[in-house]
Amino acid sequence: MEFLKELFLFLRMRKKFWLLPLIIILLLMAVLIVLTSVSALAPFIYSLY
Repeated sequence: MEFLKELFLFLRMRKKFWLLPLIIILLLMAVLIVLTSVSALAPFIYSLY
């Protein structure tokens, strides 16, 4: 949690809010990759592409 707190403070102090959507998309893609490789939901997630 400390890392997320420092990241948000960095974005706020340096006015780099344009990076926030990029970070969120990267995190969502990472979660999607983990879910498709480990779970039984993989065939259903592949159909989304």
